[in-house]
Amino acid sequence: MLMAFTPILLLFVLINLYIGGHGAYLLSHYAVPISPVVYWILFAILVFSYLIGRSRWLRGPVGRLLKVIGSYYFAVMEFLVLLLPLADLTAWICSLAGVPTNVFLPWIGWSTALVLLILLLRGSWNAWMPIVRTYELNIEKKAGALKELRVLVASDIHLGNIVGKKHLNKLVRRVNELKPDLILLPGDVLDDSIEPFLRNRMAEVVQHLKAPLGTFAVLGNHEYYGGHIEEYVKQMAAIGIRVLRDELVLVNDAFYVAGRKDKTAESAGGRLPSAELLAAADLSRPVLMLDHQPYQFDQSAAAGADVLLCGHTHRGQFAPNHLITRRLFELDWGYMRKDRMHVVVSSGFGTWGPPIRLASRSEIVQLRVRFT
Repeated sequence: MLMAFTPILLLFVLINLYIGGHGAYLLSHYAVPISPVVYWILFAILVFSYLIGRSRWLRGPVGRLLKVIGSYYFAVMEFLVLLLPLADLTAWICSLAGVPTNVFLPWIGWSTALVLLILLLRGSWNAWMPIVRTYELNIEKKAGALKELRVLVASDIHLGNIVGKKHLNKLVRRVNELKPDLILLPGDVLDDSIEPFLRNRMAEVVQHLKAPLGTFAVLGNHEYYGGHIEEYVKQMAAIGIRVLRDELVLVNDAFYVAGRKDKTAESAGGRLPSAELLAAADLSRPVLMLDHQPYQFDQSAAAGADVLLCGHTHRGQFAPNHLITRRLFELDWGYMRKDRMHVVVSSGFGTWGPPIRLASRSEIVQLRVRFT
């Protein structure tokens, strides 16, 4: 792990030396009265604020504030990695053209800052203003007396120090306005630690999610990272939400909801293959499966699942990361048909790290499932 982490840390440091160097140069141009030592100490705290805020020895409001600041800095850092080379190229061209430094430097500097601000504002809008995305699915099976099923899906809520009650209330209000028959939460309800969830009494908000056929959830990788799975499952059970851990439930004697443990469990006690999970199911009835990370579509389809619901990817959350997730996953966002199985991967309702989205939106997925 150390050998794998060291190159990443080195790259992280080099990138931030590049960004910090530009900041120092700009301050010197405007003769800002700050010593280089003080500047680089403050910049280092900014760069590592997320890690400092997550440390065990710094808890409470200060730690939470540093974690929030560090989260936003991740987005700033990535955008500057894209913008600063363009700024440097422009400055080089201006120098070759004989334009004085005191003429082009302020223009380039403030233009870069303006573009960065626009990206952050637009990304913030996309993150905090959720939309409802609807998919029409036909399943060639009978589901008792049901002809149609309206399912609302909210993955990757990431409740914590950044995504809190305000955004959660939007979810509850919008979901209940749509009057679903069933609500499904495909993992990463928590950001990692359960402490903000308990401290801010978020369960009191989540319990207002209402659907006549119930609400079911599965674990995501962040619930495993937080290490409070049993407490989380207990809290959810207390408000009537069942967290499925390699479990199969027959709902209303009409259809199944199957929930897999997260892929993280493969290195932490294991999880059942899809075929074993659905072995006891009557496959003449529809099967809706939840699996947080979008892998092993072929195995789920072969096991008999009719619908597979995933999250995890956030569709990269902000551009150009979506170009990477598109390559990493068979489907990183949206809809596809895998043999007879419908696959839907959501970009998620919340955010990890900075509440910034570009080329993705905070979304609630609505499924209108018809049985024939």
